[in-house]
Parts: sequence; C-alpha cells; structure tokens
Amino acid sequence: MTRVGVVTFPGTLDDRDAARAVRLAGGEPVALWHADADLHEVDAVVLPGGFSYGDYLRAGAISRFAPVMGEVVEAAGRGLPVLGICNGFQVLTEAHLLPGSMVKNDHLRFLCAETELVVENAATAWTQDFRAGERITIPLKNQDGQYVADEATLDRLEGEGQVVFRYAGDNPNGSRRAIAGIANARGNVVGLMPHPEHAVEEGFGPDGPKGPRRGTDGLRFFTSVLHALVG
Repeated sequence: MTRVGVVTFPGTLDDRDAARAVRLAGGEPVALWHADADLHEVDAVVLPGGFSYGDYLRAGAISRFAPVMGEVVEAAGRGLPVLGICNGFQVLTEAHLLPGSMVKNDHLRFLCAETELVVENAATAWTQDFRAGERITIPLKNQDGQYVADEATLDRLEGEGQVVFRYAGDNPNGSRRAIAGIANARGNVVGLMPHPEHAVEEGFGPDGPKGPRRGTDGLRFFTSVLHALVG
C-alpha cells in the first residue's frame, strides 16, 4: 500500500484530517513528527494546515527549519510528491520549494468559507484526477492567505503552467492574480490555501458542484497522488 507521510508541527491542526483523507483515498497515512530526521520510507508527504509554532515571525517561518523539513526538501528535489495545505503552503514558500510568499489577507480578517476554485493545471502529481478548467468547491480558512510575488515571478508561473488553482469569482484574500495554488516546475510539489482534506466525504464538507462527486472534490487530491505513484 502507498505510504503517505503527514507531518505534525507544534500548532498543526489538520494532521488527523489529512491522514483520514489519505486513508479514504486508499493509501496508508504515516505520522511524521517535526523533529524526525527520517521520512520512514514514505512515498509522498503532506504538510497540513494549522498555526505551526504559533505563526511567530511569519507563518511557516520557523517550521522551515524543523529537522523533518531538511528531509522533505532533499526528497522533493528527487521527485517525492509533496502537498502543502494552507500553513503547509506557507512552509513550502519559506523553504523555497515554491516561489512567492504568503501575507495577511487584504481585509486583515480571518476567513472561513466554502470556496470555488478553477483547476488550471491537471497534470501535477496531486491533480491528475481533475480536468483542466473544472470548477471545484473546497473549504478555505486562513488569516495569512494572500499569495504575493513579483511580476516577473507571476509571469513565469503563468507562462510555465505552474498556477494550479485560481479562485473563481470573488478573490477572498487579495492573492495576486487570484492564485489559490501553485506547483514547482516538475509538478511534484503543490501548495494551496484551501483545505481539500475537509471535502473528502459526503455529509462532512461542502455540497460542491452537482454530480457524482458532490461534496468530495478534495478526495481527488489524494487519489491523484496514489495514481501518480502507481503509474
């Protein structure tokens, strides 16, 4: 069975939800602690949401120096699939696995809402079970969710297909070009602010688009990586 590591930092909130999502997708979740210097032979890694180290300095800034992140950075360079969700996305930018940065929402308030996204790139390790142009509904909850980068970086992300998700309709946090998630050039590292682990089972998440996957749009993040790993 495919083993997906879920990292817990001090202040992480959604590690159990991420582990549950992995299990529902058919994988085996493996608990990884921030102080681990070994990834225990996992096939992929999820950095879940929360407020690691209390978001001191900047969200994700201290987590970037946790022992486990040295292993994650090295393994990602070899092609290991890594998904950063909300705080995990912030950690990925601080670790320079993804470009840009996350700052406070432009309205300076915490937000929690069901959010519609447009799938821009369905060719990453975490999105291959989607269709490009598809609209999905995923919960969003953050305070430092505004994605920012200089214009040259934004142009490069757009031109090289590294924008993976974009907010549909209203931009809830002021992110540049309504970007909700991005990938590295190789497509094995993906970060996004919305929480797919909270939309993996009907009755326990948003209604989402009408159809056979109603309320379970987030589950396809986790089935995607399992399918990518088994070829």
